[in-house]
Amino acid sequence: MPYKILDSINDPADLRTLSVDDLNILSEELKDYIINVVEEKGGHFSSPLGVVDLTIALHTVYDTPKDQLLWDVGHQCYPHKILTGRRDSFPTLRQKDGISGFCRPSESEYDVLGAGHASTSISAALGMAQARNIKGQNHQVIAVIGDGAMTGGLAFEALNNVSQLDGQFLIVLNDNQMSISPTVGAVSHYLTKVVTNPLYNRIKDLIWKTTEMLPVGKKIIQKFLHSFQEGLKSFLVPGMIFEELGIRYIGPIDGHDLEEMMDTFQNLKELKKPAVVHVLTTKGSGIEKAEADPLKYYSTSGNSTSANGKKKSEVPGYSSVFGSIAIEMAEANKDVCAVVAAMREGTGLKPFADRYSDRFFDVGIAEGHAVTFATGLAAAGLRPIVSLYSTFLQRSFDMIVHDASLQNLPVIFTLDRGGFVGPDGPTHHGSLDIAFLRCIQNIIITAPKDGNELRNLLFTGLNQTTTPFVTRYPKESALAFEEGLIPEIIPIGSWDVVHEGSDVAILAVGSMVHTSEGIMAGLSNKGISAELVNCRFIKPMDESYLEGMMERFDKIITVEDGVMHGGFGEGVTAWLSDKGFAGKIKRLGHPDSFVEHGTRNELLKITGLDEPGIAKAVIELAAFPDPIPA
Repeated sequence: MPYKILDSINDPADLRTLSVDDLNILSEELKDYIINVVEEKGGHFSSPLGVVDLTIALHTVYDTPKDQLLWDVGHQCYPHKILTGRRDSFPTLRQKDGISGFCRPSESEYDVLGAGHASTSISAALGMAQARNIKGQNHQVIAVIGDGAMTGGLAFEALNNVSQLDGQFLIVLNDNQMSISPTVGAVSHYLTKVVTNPLYNRIKDLIWKTTEMLPVGKKIIQKFLHSFQEGLKSFLVPGMIFEELGIRYIGPIDGHDLEEMMDTFQNLKELKKPAVVHVLTTKGSGIEKAEADPLKYYSTSGNSTSANGKKKSEVPGYSSVFGSIAIEMAEANKDVCAVVAAMREGTGLKPFADRYSDRFFDVGIAEGHAVTFATGLAAAGLRPIVSLYSTFLQRSFDMIVHDASLQNLPVIFTLDRGGFVGPDGPTHHGSLDIAFLRCIQNIIITAPKDGNELRNLLFTGLNQTTTPFVTRYPKESALAFEEGLIPEIIPIGSWDVVHEGSDVAILAVGSMVHTSEGIMAGLSNKGISAELVNCRFIKPMDESYLEGMMERFDKIITVEDGVMHGGFGEGVTAWLSDKGFAGKIKRLGHPDSFVEHGTRNELLKITGLDEPGIAKAVIELAAFPDPIPA
């Protein structure tokens, strides 16, 4: 539909010619456009709606892209994208060959830095501000970070370093009291205290405005009043963490009052020192249903039949199935507890949290802390399950090595979204977990072929007490899951032959087992006898099977939903090479390059991990000439 103001905005410079009334009209049009596109195409919903007014105010006051504006996380960047020349391409959001759902420097000069993970903006923006100073430049640097992202340790490391900067640097704290799940911890409680004590800023401003009007003795009186102000600060706003760190604090201000925000940002442009503006926003602003339940409307899959563009399975997704199994584990063992990093709903653990609130811990966006916290629980005799998205586990590599594996602590890790996730793209693909975990000593890595095997693997992990235990699964249907089945303890390192054959051995991991099953009949029709193996243990591998396989097969193919470099297939290849295997090996997996966004099915297809791709690889391998007999 045509828009009165929005249709005339081709870049932020156009905003600076508008009146406040026109900007308010633009705000409503922008929300309407985002709603129409996201409800149809899918994407994040409540977060971008909450920052429409803030985005307009920032781009109106600051001379972007000369002034550098960094967005933390990035899923709040939809208004930013639309106002920076991508209005007409916005309907391609998160679709294959369309624009990304996150900031991408390769997409626009207005996207200063990519951000798919949280808590990075202050560190990166501070580096850019220091570079500006070194180069003798005079542009402004602004970092926008949410209160949820502010719980991350990296944000605090950056804040600790900010006071060393000599010059302008603005942190906009977008406070909506939500990350994805409700924000937890002392930081959230602290910000609430600030919000409920705006009296401090009013009194402080009154003091300085009054003394500025004094004809004589102004500096002496202000010096005296500064001491009074410090006491007032401690009384009204306990701790005043930002100013104690040498960062000027302004706020809180209304994040939906364009005029107030623009006045505030304009006044701060001449401030030659670091500052924080605390902005209060409402997720889902302007949409009653989204305001009432921002968690439900955090994102939407759009009007397609499913997020992957195919008919939705009757079997629940792995996240939901894992949530049910976690409750079974807690019922069977009173020492079982769960740890998440601001992803209670996303990991499927809300039912667990409701039922076992004393055994559920949400540590905020702090994956490294989550892991080491869990090692403390394990060292004290509990059996913690740390549930994270695969891509976020990367942030805690050191803690897995030093605090879990080296200490021989039986922390159970469940990695959701292992493999391609689809429209969220390369920042969220779970491509690397197999590769970077395989190199860690004293760790067990597994992947189930379905929900029932997930139960068996998790109870197997619970049944051992000396090693971290990892299981990873994709963002899709669990394929098979029956409530109430008695778990079966699986021998560590054992594989399962799903289909026997004699020509080619297919070693498949996790979701690739089901995909490979789908090609068995077609291969048989072509005269190819393939043996399909469910390699549910990635580490340790089933060396007994591998020994026998060397004697029976000279053609082997490995299939995994993860990077090939350092992955499962590379492990198999290295083992066989060490044993002197002379046959042909072909590996299938993610390439040594970042794969862009698209539906999960589209990405599996373009990387050869769908049924036709795997079948083609097997047929080509089967046609490869046999080795010349020795």
